[in-house]
Amino acid sequence: MCKFCWSIVVLLLLLTIGIGYKFIVQGDIVETSDARIAIQLNKNERDLVLSEMRVFLQSVQQITNGVTKDDMEQVTKSARKSGRSAQMEVPGTLVGKLPLAFKKLGFDTHTKFDELALDAEQLGDSEHTLLQLSTLLENCVSCHSAYRFEVGANER
Repeated sequence: MCKFCWSIVVLLLLLTIGIGYKFIVQGDIVETSDARIAIQLNKNERDLVLSEMRVFLQSVQQITNGVTKDDMEQVTKSARKSGRSAQMEVPGTLVGKLPLAFKKLGFDTHTKFDELALDAEQLGDSEHTLLQLSTLLENCVSCHSAYRFEVGANER
């Protein structure tokens, strides 16, 4: 009886590890012909992620505009729109489909917007802001080079 119980415990542990790997590390991905990883989402999830990326782009444009006008208040306000506190409510089903590297990149991007906002507010140094923005944009380029979003065949 004890061997049977231990066998079940081990089996459940392996199953939990497998599911954890799939939903925390790997996500719902497929390789593509353009060397990027395609993240498989449903239409609403894809729209949500792309909408957040458009907000990033709008923030970058408004930050750049604020720097050119030496308006660090605009820079601060625009950067905060894409900071961590402004993250959209992301459904757990979507989080499970995103590979760990993508999640890390997304969290780091939100954090970089927060850091830019804080430094713009406290330092008021437009050159420093542009350096931070350049570093932040490396995340954007890296993400767009590595990933794309597709509506899964069973999600259309």
